[in-house]
Amino acid sequence: MSAAVQPRRARANRLVRLIAAAATGAAVLAMPLVGAASASAATGTTPAATTLAGYPNNLDGWIRESLAIMAQKGIPGSYNGIHRNIIRESSGNPNAINLWDSNAAKGIPSKGLLQVIDPTFNAYHVAGTSFNIYDPVANITAACNYAAHRYGSIDNVHGAY
Repeated sequence: MSAAVQPRRARANRLVRLIAAAATGAAVLAMPLVGAASASAATGTTPAATTLAGYPNNLDGWIRESLAIMAQKGIPGSYNGIHRNIIRESSGNPNAINLWDSNAAKGIPSKGLLQVIDPTFNAYHVAGTSFNIYDPVANITAACNYAAHRYGSIDNVHGAY
């Protein structure tokens, strides 16, 4: 349709859109006051999944849950030390597996967030965590337990270990 033939929109439509936008903005501003469940329902998104222990089911939650277990078991380590090593070892992928290094050549590839091999995971597994090496919390906690025995803390690890 050419510009000359197109129907003109009434000013009222613009005013209605402006009022609707303002009302939507007010609703968005009010949502945090209503609560997370209401905000999720109003925006059409689902709340973030959590672990059985109630931590967010993401890298931050896995580290915090591991730190809580480590504190109970007397295993040293800090959020920053764990995070730094995870990013270097697996980029935060709990299903990471190294199929090319010397461990892999021996048939025991490094696995999980902190790239632990099966014998190390089994030797330093922490009671109360999963026996699955790919479980993020179990992997972090076992690796930190190993690092504590070998280096004093995961905080002292600044390269492959």
